Amino acid sequence: MVSIEASILSADFARLGEQAQEAQAAGVDAIQIDVMDGRFVPNITFGPGVVRALRPLVDLPLDVHLMIVEPERHLEGFAAAGADRLIVHQEATPHLHRVLQSIRELDVEAGVSLNPATPLALLEEVLDLTDMVQVMTVNPGWGGQAFLDGQLDKIRRLKAILKERGRDVVIGVDGGIDPITAPLVVEAGATVLVSGSSLYNDRASVRENLDALRASLAHR
Repeated sequence: MVSIEASILSADFARLGEQAQEAQAAGVDAIQIDVMDGRFVPNITFGPGVVRALRPLVDLPLDVHLMIVEPERHLEGFAAAGADRLIVHQEATPHLHRVLQSIRELDVEAGVSLNPATPLALLEEVLDLTDMVQVMTVNPGWGGQAFLDGQLDKIRRLKAILKERGRDVVIGVDGGIDPITAPLVVEAGATVLVSGSSLYNDRASVRENLDALRASLAHR
């Protein structure tokens, strides 16, 4: 079963609540909130207050993608605000094992995201603490980027590693997901697709865009 998450990074910031509700009404499976600090990535976006504001507005899981340095300093704040899963970057902390332990102690799911240049080998020692590995198929920092085809092999290799180890870890993909690329990442092994500008744009409604995305998967 493939899940589709709406990234509100591409939503209208003046109408975040409405846009999250629009995505829920359209039938997305979760909302992903991209937190950026201006250090790990160039942009600055959301804090725990946004998660807290959205939490009562939707019944969907809230995945909080922490594109920030020293994520360990902010785990409790985002968990208390209503996050269902906290996704940290392997590249953003020297103590990934400890950070994942801390997330689990907060009773939320723990995810790890990998930048395009980051090898899978750096995750081998923490897979037992990980509920989700999110492969970045763009360089993180802003929406609307072109999909990096070279990451498809990384998804395939990750799937093989998880199968070999008998680990039931979700494989997510974030970046450049649209009706053309979605079937490719699912074929490679992904089961969670994060889509931003493909869902939130001026070409069609969120529902129409989501229907097109699901239709592309139905014909794979």
